[in-house]
Amino acid sequence: MAYKLPELPYAFDALEPHIDAQTMELHHGKHHNTYVNNANAALEKIPQELATLEPEDLLKQLDRVPEEQRTALRNNAGGHANHRLFWQVMTPNARGLKDFPTLMGEIESTFGSVEAFAEKFENAAKGRFGSGWAWLVVKNGKLDVVSTANQDSPVSSAAYGGCDATPILGVDVWEHAYYLNYQNRRPDYLKAFWNVVNWEEVEKRYNAAK
Repeated sequence: MAYKLPELPYAFDALEPHIDAQTMELHHGKHHNTYVNNANAALEKIPQELATLEPEDLLKQLDRVPEEQRTALRNNAGGHANHRLFWQVMTPNARGLKDFPTLMGEIESTFGSVEAFAEKFENAAKGRFGSGWAWLVVKNGKLDVVSTANQDSPVSSAAYGGCDATPILGVDVWEHAYYLNYQNRRPDYLKAFWNVVNWEEVEKRYNAAK
């Protein structure tokens, strides 16, 4: 079962001015597509019972992947899984978190306030040296904020850069995600990101992960 590049659920320019059309087109059509193609090349060289898994399920079992293909799939199946989530947790029709009281209440209970959560999330993203992601995850039924390097996924074990958790919101802090518009101003990109978060999708993922 080959992985496929998913269509964006909105037009390339739909997230402007927060994320520009050229960045979206390059990010989706070039970067994400490269992860898909590289992952598919590696999938051809591993046992079928692993190659037919969804990328998230494969990333949970990287220790079963033959060593020769493990790094390629950690990076590229990880990149595919991370970006599939990323496109879905953004929307041009963003509604405020207050419209989703279940998730908002859990965030307030866990982090003290929505503002405290946002600060912790942004700090995780700003503090990620080089390339990687910041995540809101569910682990053992509880919310947490974590960061991963490169294209590592929270669903993987700690041995492979994860934390055995389910991501429900993620922000890409590889420079290709923001450099055309924000250059080196990662904090400005992170502030703008809140304007396009699809809290409806995040709450749906939270309820499923619980």
